[in-house]
Amino acid sequence: MSKIKTKYICSNCGFESIRWVGKCPDCQNWNTLVEEQYEIGKSKTPHSEFSPVLHTLTEISPANEERIKTGIEEFDRVLGGGLIDGSLVLIGGDPGIGKSTLVLQAAGKINKKIIYVTGEESLEQIKARARRLNIKSDNLFIQAENNLLHVIDTVKKEKPKVVVIDSIQTVYNNDFDNSPGTVTQLRECTALLMEKTKELNFTAIIIGHVTKEGIIAGPKILEHIVDVVIQFEGDSSSSYRILRAHKNRYGNTNEIGIFEMTELGLEEVKNPSELFLSERNSTNTGSVVTSCMEGTRPLLVEVQALVTPSNYGYPQRVTNGFDQRRLSILLAVLEKRCGYRLSTANVFLNIVGGIKIDEPSVDLAVCCAIASSLKDRTVEFNTLVLGEVGLGGEIRSVGNLEKRIKEASKLGFTKVLIPSKNTGKKDIRIPIKLEGVSEIKGAMKALGLE
Repeated sequence: MSKIKTKYICSNCGFESIRWVGKCPDCQNWNTLVEEQYEIGKSKTPHSEFSPVLHTLTEISPANEERIKTGIEEFDRVLGGGLIDGSLVLIGGDPGIGKSTLVLQAAGKINKKIIYVTGEESLEQIKARARRLNIKSDNLFIQAENNLLHVIDTVKKEKPKVVVIDSIQTVYNNDFDNSPGTVTQLRECTALLMEKTKELNFTAIIIGHVTKEGIIAGPKILEHIVDVVIQFEGDSSSSYRILRAHKNRYGNTNEIGIFEMTELGLEEVKNPSELFLSERNSTNTGSVVTSCMEGTRPLLVEVQALVTPSNYGYPQRVTNGFDQRRLSILLAVLEKRCGYRLSTANVFLNIVGGIKIDEPSVDLAVCCAIASSLKDRTVEFNTLVLGEVGLGGEIRSVGNLEKRIKEASKLGFTKVLIPSKNTGKKDIRIPIKLEGVSEIKGAMKALGLE
């Protein structure tokens, strides 16, 4: 006879315990263990002998990688060119950031049969949103359903190419007694969807809620199950949104898509560099333009710094879009190698546009922006700064230099400050002045910030 027992599962990492504890022993997060019930004593199916079937690489025929275009270029870019048959895509983001809007817009443009399963909204609400977004498609079918097994039955009968689940936290598998949104339901529903996408050869897009820390709600195993994990980034007070792939088995994870939220939905930003630099002021000190690579696309961004005297014992170090620990290292290099007294100053750093940069090629631009604010001198308006800064104050080379310089030339930049080691590597035939520097002191002198 089976018995109902209780166990506690960490909603962040999936760790299981027979008793509740305040801090998860695995992921070290507090108050993440939730109570769930399970059944023991069930009779198990006897194991039968298994005959393995092995294949060599030469015997396996290549898979058909023809992609389904979503009709939204920025979305396709992040996906690696489009949707793949038999794949499972997870999209996460803050409430109201535009997840459902983006997926519904894509569903209206896909030229294949698609089923949009809504577990949160009524059919009338979906209709109202589609009318606002001006979506008119004979290939789009809406189903209001929370039982995932019913959804699978519909897929078997209707044979769509794409299925959208909005959202994974609202559906459930009635083979389990747990409530929708619990760790067990999230894990089992996602695993079942993954199995059925391969078996029935359709693409599933699931929308996931996020926690207050900004990570996708549910155990981390969800991100390991799915093929693609896409995250919406951006400030709710800003109209711009950034779509970034954190995992992609079919493409590059460095690509980003940039959108603007309007009354008619999400609109693609075709030239993000121009957008990020559109409100620059030539008279502001502490402003330097640099270039970062997002996948195969160079982006020009403005780095802003503000240095003020500290009236307290511990000066502030505040960053937006840049690693704070990296800033501390660069401040130490500036103080040691250039003699700038920054240990008693507050330093505030901002990457304009809400984009996050972790590429070392922007180090020199950050240092120059800080020096510009400290000295209260402006950097030439049409100058681009590139280079990684070492602990010894040396300027190290950067990659994809030609692409970065071409993008700068398109936007009217006339001078680029680059590492000396980059000057002799390629013959860059672009009408733009290249000035090489080998150390941080030379860079400050070239920009008039010594």
